[in-house]
Amino acid sequence: ILDKSRSSQVPLSHLKDINRESILSVDRYSAYKTLVKEKDGSLRLAWCWSHVRRDFLNLAKNQPDHEEWAMNWVEDIRNLYHLNNLRLEIAHMPQEFDKADVVLRNSVSETKQNMLHELACETLHPEHKKVLESLQRHWDGLILFVDNPEIPMDNNEAERALRGPVVGRKNFYGSCSLWSGLLASMLFSIFQTLLLWKINPQVWLQNFLRACAENGSLPLEDVSPFLPWNMSEQALTIYRAPPNPDNDTS
Repeated sequence: ILDKSRSSQVPLSHLKDINRESILSVDRYSAYKTLVKEKDGSLRLAWCWSHVRRDFLNLAKNQPDHEEWAMNWVEDIRNLYHLNNLRLEIAHMPQEFDKADVVLRNSVSETKQNMLHELACETLHPEHKKVLESLQRHWDGLILFVDNPEIPMDNNEAERALRGPVVGRKNFYGSCSLWSGLLASMLFSIFQTLLLWKINPQVWLQNFLRACAENGSLPLEDVSPFLPWNMSEQALTIYRAPPNPDNDTS
């Protein structure tokens, strides 16, 4: 879907039918905060630790005098990731998981105490205070992963999946070419459907475009043979194979 707005109304419309309590893994974009208010508390936001880490890295990069302080916090965050990964690796072993869970919770508690201790310091540098106050504001959402191990500590996977559309957004739509933006939205939907069926998009395109060419370079009236759920197991096997360079239609 290509929407002209990035307001909270966009995800609100997308999630309108979700009535049970749910958790969204998100970055700190303000629209998500509005979304929580609109959903009357049925949504909770799991904030991204990678974005928090970036706050400290940016401070270290832009103000070398504060690099040591910032990198100490980066190391603390790295340790939380490490302890959580250790916990997840033994999720199938209840007793061992419980032990690793206690270690993680103790580290999370220590991180919080360090944060509060520094914020209470009257001589805290303004740049340090700015970063730590953001950490404090988002703390409850940042630690949702502790009680909900299935929730990731960051939204990196989602952002990687969206990288193509996001990078191309200004070219597809920001150039004021609405038709190309709509075309891109349709193609992203098609490609994602193919990937869900483990079909190689290049193989699918080779066959589809060849069929169009053989149809007098006109669109096909019947596309049903190219829909994955209509394909036989033999056809799916062919479409899931690596592309044949001899059939390159580029």
